[in-house]
Amino acid sequence: MQGDQLGRALIGCARHAIATELALAADAPPVHAALLERGATFVTLFHRGELRGCIGSLRATRELGFDVRENALAAAFRDPRFAPLAAPEFAATWVEVSLLSDAQSVRFDSEGELRARLRPGIDGVTLELDQHRATFLPQVWDTLPKPEEFLAALKHKAGIPIDFWSPRLNVALYQVTKWKERDDDGEGLRG
Repeated sequence: MQGDQLGRALIGCARHAIATELALAADAPPVHAALLERGATFVTLFHRGELRGCIGSLRATRELGFDVRENALAAAFRDPRFAPLAAPEFAATWVEVSLLSDAQSVRFDSEGELRARLRPGIDGVTLELDQHRATFLPQVWDTLPKPEEFLAALKHKAGIPIDFWSPRLNVALYQVTKWKERDDDGEGLRG
C-alpha cells in the first residue's frame, strides 16, 4: 500500500479537498485502489516553509481516501493553533501526508526504560492518562532529537507534568510512511 503512486494520490486528495473548500480550481486527484482500504493519516501543511496546520487520525477506522480528505480540511480550517487557511495562502502552501502503522501499546516500569526503547526519527509516540492525550509524529524528532526532550514536550502537550511517571500512563508507538509535496530543495510529489 506504499509507493510514489499512493503518495501522489494522497497528496492529490488532500490538495483537492482544500482547494474545493476554498472554491479554487483544482485538478482531480489521482486514483489508487488503496484509497478504498482502511487507513489512518496525518496531514501537515506548511506555508512558506512554516507549519500551518497538522491534524490526523491515530486509528484506521475509515477509508484512506476519506480519512486524508477530512484531515486535510481539518488541518487547513480547524487546527486551533492557526486561523483558517485563506485562498491567497493556498498557492504557497505545501502538503505532507503521513500514513500511520497500527499503534502498539507498550508498558514500561519507568520513563528511563521508555527512553531507552524509543527510536528517534522512527517512532511516533502517543501518551494517554485519563482525559490527557497527545501524540508526536516521528517527524518531531527533527526538532526534539533527545528522548528526554521529546517526552517532556509530549507530556507538556498532553497537559501532564513533565516530571510525572505512573504505571497508569498508556504509551503507544507507531511508525509512518510519509510523502511531502515539496521538500526543502523544492523537490517532491505533486498530486
